[in-house]
Amino acid sequence: MEIVIRMDGNKKVGARFIEPATRLPKRKDIRLKSYDYKSNGYYFVTICTHKGKPNIRKYKEVVEQILLSLPERFSGLKIDWYILMSTHLHVIFIFNEMEKGLSEVVRVFKAVITRNTGVKFWQKNYYEHVIRNETALFKIRKYIQNNSLDEKIRFEEFYKDGLDKSNPYKKSP
Repeated sequence: MEIVIRMDGNKKVGARFIEPATRLPKRKDIRLKSYDYKSNGYYFVTICTHKGKPNIRKYKEVVEQILLSLPERFSGLKIDWYILMSTHLHVIFIFNEMEKGLSEVVRVFKAVITRNTGVKFWQKNYYEHVIRNETALFKIRKYIQNNSLDEKIRFEEFYKDGLDKSNPYKKSP
């Protein structure tokens, strides 16, 4: 496809658009398929900075102020626990009769930070985990407090006591 623009008589200015030879890969959907992310409960979220840059260290006060202001923007939202590191943050949100879903809360948070700093601040996606019981909640809080940089979180370990038989991560046949 070629687009030509005529200016000043016969002078041509144009651009050629070429279709890609192959389709770009589709981003993997990491959300639970049938889960309503407006449901009451606890949500563990990790948001990473763009290309692992230490943006949070530089803008820590701005990030913390905007994070703590989210309950004013979203009725029914509380912040249970959080920690800010130079390249990512962990937060536990509590939803109680929320009208907006988790993705909207994260989207607004990321947009306000970017607008206030003028920096390409965040990766495109974020990690989330729906916390299913109190034992897992306490273990995730401990992880946030103690092991946020050293150890990869293993959610399956939080549910080994056998009290919670649900497994939203299990693939259906």
